[in-house]
Order: sequence, then structure tokens, then C-alpha cells
Amino acid sequence: MAVARSPLNVVIDLSHHNEKVDFKKVAADGVVGIIHKATQGFGFVDKKYAERKRQALDAGLMWGAYHFGVGGDGSDQADFFLNTVKPGKTTLLVVDYEPNVTGPTMTLSQAREFVEHARDVTGRFPGLYSGHLIKEQLGGVTTPDPIFSQCFLWIAQYNGPKPLNIPPTFRTWTFWQYTDGVNGNQPHTVNGVGQCDRDIFNGTLAQLKKLWGVAV
Repeated sequence: MAVARSPLNVVIDLSHHNEKVDFKKVAADGVVGIIHKATQGFGFVDKKYAERKRQALDAGLMWGAYHFGVGGDGSDQADFFLNTVKPGKTTLLVVDYEPNVTGPTMTLSQAREFVEHARDVTGRFPGLYSGHLIKEQLGGVTTPDPIFSQCFLWIAQYNGPKPLNIPPTFRTWTFWQYTDGVNGNQPHTVNGVGQCDRDIFNGTLAQLKKLWGVAV
């Protein structure tokens, strides 16, 4: 009889909006990976990104970076992101694809440009973070998108026991942002941060480290 695998709830995502972070306490609370906002659009750099990267790595945590996409050339945004982050092989990379409430929203074609350019520069596909937007745009498409299907999916959904209505482009979800620190299932907090976005990984710790590029 197969034994059900417990959800691997060991990743959080942060930005400068999380004002106080103690990564040693975060690590002691069982978190192993951080995905932090790095850039947005064509010129915004998260003011906490660089110092928190050093602090998190010093605390023994795995580090990732995401770019919030906006309407406009996807390749140029990818260049801005990569030039800011200067990723190593163990830097997890993600494009945040969701509605932009302060201006034009990135389109599917612009997101493809971002993904393809990031792949061309780094040799690997970044992950795609999204919620209802990607479900609405790809949910009814039965033929997998040749570009996005090579990205891991990080889905945001704050209700239910598991993510639902995953677009056929993706074999499954890889990360599930199940809470924003207020809505969604418990737990909502992490020692050293307080309320924050928490993310379940759909696999084992060894698989998580492999995705992150960390030797196991």
C-alpha cells in the first residue's frame, strides 16, 4: 500500500514589502528556499534584494529571484532582470505573470519573449508564476504551448486542498502559493518574517534541490 507524501512546505517568497526578515530564524523554522522579488518592468529594482541575498545564503538557504512582468518587450525585461540578478547555477529564476494594477499587463507573447530570452542567456528555462490569468488564457488550449510547457509552473490559489484547473500546457504544478499570509490554508506565518507568502513544493526535498540546481 502506497504511503501518501506529506506536502513539502519549505519555501517562501518575499519582497521589500516584508519589512523585517531574520533569515537565521527563518531557516530554524524549517524553510529551505527563498524566492525574492528582484525587478519589475524595465527599471525597478527591489531595494532589499541584494542585501537579503547575502543574508539568506549566509543562513544556508537556497536563493531564487523573480521578475514582475509588465506590458512591453519581453526580451528587454529579461535582460534587465538577468543583468540585475547575475544568476549563478543555483539561483532559481521566475517570471511573475499576473495582472498589473499600475499599468499595462504583460501579454502571453511578451511572456514567451521573456522566457525564451532567459533560456538563451542562461541555458535554462525560468519558472512561470501566475494565478487566474494563466488559467483563463491557457485553460481551454488543449495543445501544450511549446515554450511555456518547458517552464515549471508556480500557481497561486488561496482556496481548496490542492490547486485546481491547471492548464494542459503543464503536466502538473511545481509550486503552490497557497497563502498570501492572510488568505488561504494555514500556516500563514514563518518565524523571522511573520505573515508572508508560503509555497508548497510538489515533490521531495531531493527533487526540490535538483530543480534549484543544488547538488544532492
